[in-house]
Amino acid sequence: MGCVLIGGSILSRTAPLEAALLPQIRRVNAPYFTGPVQYDQSGIFWFGRVTSSENYADVRVGYNDTELFVNVAMFDRWLWYEESPTFQRLTNWDAVSLYLNIDGLIGDVPGTRAYRFDGQLTWWESVRTPWQAAYQGDGSDWVLAAMPFTTTTGWQGNAPNHNEEDDRGWTIFYHVPFASLGLSGPPTQGSQWGLAVVVHDRDNSAGSPPLADQTWPENMIHAQPRTWGQLHFGIPTYVPRSSVPRGTLTIRNKLNGAVVADAAVGGTMGNMCPGDSTYIWNQWADFKNPHDMQFNIQNQLDISDWPCFSKYFITFPLNAVPSGKSIVSATLTLHQFGNAGQGWDPAPLPSFIQVLTIGSDWNEDTLTWNNAPGVRENIGGVWVDPLPAYGGDPGIPRQWDVSYAAAEAYSAGEPLRLALYSADWAYHSGRYFWSSDHDDYHPEARPTVTLVWGEPAASVRSQVHPVRSQMGQQITYTLSLLSNGSALTLTDSLPSQVSHPGSIQLEGGGDVTYENVGRQLKWSGLPPVGKPVTLTVPVTVLVAGPLAVNNTAVLIDADGNVSSATTVFIIDPHNVWLPVLRR
Repeated sequence: MGCVLIGGSILSRTAPLEAALLPQIRRVNAPYFTGPVQYDQSGIFWFGRVTSSENYADVRVGYNDTELFVNVAMFDRWLWYEESPTFQRLTNWDAVSLYLNIDGLIGDVPGTRAYRFDGQLTWWESVRTPWQAAYQGDGSDWVLAAMPFTTTTGWQGNAPNHNEEDDRGWTIFYHVPFASLGLSGPPTQGSQWGLAVVVHDRDNSAGSPPLADQTWPENMIHAQPRTWGQLHFGIPTYVPRSSVPRGTLTIRNKLNGAVVADAAVGGTMGNMCPGDSTYIWNQWADFKNPHDMQFNIQNQLDISDWPCFSKYFITFPLNAVPSGKSIVSATLTLHQFGNAGQGWDPAPLPSFIQVLTIGSDWNEDTLTWNNAPGVRENIGGVWVDPLPAYGGDPGIPRQWDVSYAAAEAYSAGEPLRLALYSADWAYHSGRYFWSSDHDDYHPEARPTVTLVWGEPAASVRSQVHPVRSQMGQQITYTLSLLSNGSALTLTDSLPSQVSHPGSIQLEGGGDVTYENVGRQLKWSGLPPVGKPVTLTVPVTVLVAGPLAVNNTAVLIDADGNVSSATTVFIIDPHNVWLPVLRR
């Protein structure tokens, strides 16, 4: 609808400290809502393919204080359901299975906190109970369970159970009360469950030949929760490692030799909303659209309009960021010049466009809807308003915070691979932007990442062992510091309750001294960035207790930045004996 391009809370994640391979686990971050879950702001991911005999699905996930919401919207040419169903045959027709494991990605068999919810398509029936079933694991397999949950379905096309004309697809909504899962309320922010989704398909009354299931994640095994994807409660925010900003890098195609590949798939440019059925089911999803100056991002509730849906993929190189640095922040900027329904009355609604990370390479010359990579995880989104008139060059800047994704990619030595898509419900949701192939008259219109990097701040940690002691006993302080590449000085004034140190062990370089006057331990050095240094300091307890003894180590770098760490041990702690109770 209206998809014609114009010419012309929250869990905090800290940046990784050391390079490591990025996780390949598929994850959806479910946003929390204080009231009803908002369809267009639900976390989104996708899987499957669009052909005459294969289905594709968009999945939306969110939660509130009482329930988990999951919507699965499928592109399906032929819709079939069983008019007199039994629970054993629900998945022999057009149906969806939703899998949850409260214990996370563990288990070779479904345990008692693993659940499966089957829901089959219906046509006109108002009572859903015969077309849905719940199962619970028993430690070996799935067992039918009397567990309240709700599903509703909708469809678009000719009609279910008829192959005279093409259908377009169907959708199912799951509402799973947390109480039905044995919980008194919603999971805490940051909780991680196992999640899997399976789309079952049937394209004629006989169900022959059988059609393969489409699954998320792609290698999931229905009775092995450890093979599923991850449901994370809450949208991640980025907490950078403590660092000193040193530089700002602008990454844009053709700027300083950078190559920023991008491409849109689906209903964009020459592939917008085609009407021919044969083309839609056999060619639309394999359409290539490389090196175009503009692209569309679009989705909506009406599944019949899916030939207008469009996603956008882009990859930014990060090799211009010096090695051994810390990512302070990263911002993605796209320039909008138009939108679907521009100038219509009523005007189009704002669109919540989400940014997602991608875990594998792709080729902009060959990228299509069907071969586009799947999502690693959704990391947030912003509202993009419609424009009342053509935005021109360079257009209106729209910005997304991609700091977490940039830090993760940089730590792993990978480029920043992103996708943008929406979970919209309204018509005319398409938003039009300039691509990396925009002409040289307005290079600032091209997608850009502005990245601030810094020197990781030096840090110190302190430990004492044992934490319970007595007079005459030896204890050991262990001071561990991490270098930021500058000259560092560590001082530690030992408490009067302990002796002068014995033989101090030093690992990692630098020089250590101890001054009897002032009882000051001092280390100085210039280790490489990220180099750990460890001091092991044995002392003897000089006094009796009970007494708590504090000790603070202070690290200062060449710019005067300070990191400190304090330890406490107890001399002669009181022992409290609890009574033994018998029943």
